[in-house]
Amino acid sequence: MTACSNNSSNNENAEKAEPQNVEETANEALNPVYDDTADPMLQLDAALRQAGEEGKYVIAQVGGNWCPWCLRFADFITKDDEINDIVTEAFVYVHINAYSVDEAGKRVLNDDVMARLGNPMRFGYPVLVVLDAQGNILHTQDSGMLEEGNGYNHEIVKRFFELWQPKAMPN
Repeated sequence: MTACSNNSSNNENAEKAEPQNVEETANEALNPVYDDTADPMLQLDAALRQAGEEGKYVIAQVGGNWCPWCLRFADFITKDDEINDIVTEAFVYVHINAYSVDEAGKRVLNDDVMARLGNPMRFGYPVLVVLDAQGNILHTQDSGMLEEGNGYNHEIVKRFFELWQPKAMPN
């Protein structure tokens, strides 16, 4: 697994092997996708409201701009037209910061939103949480299972999104 670590013991090898910020990732020019000023709980509430109005599910990509694999995943699904079409049609996609920065400049876990999402950080980052419009967690996806080499596998990522979209789920 090469996803960014959450500093838990089950991800120690990933932490040592993977740079922890974009500047350390050679030759990558990836755009930040997480709003460091946003309240992640309000972001999630807004995504759930939108999903209800549009008959979609929510995909919460949990991580941060400090995680190169989080930025790679966001870049991958944006640039892959087939996957982007599936995501746009079936999901409200939201980037949820796993951490905030406190007054001392220290990164602290956003405990409330992590609890609401089923504490997915045990999988490392990014981690994808699929929710229905009522906020029920349907699935938590370890993104390491979607990887291939230094990126993501088109067919595996496409299958993930196809299997967890509303029209694939029983009523």
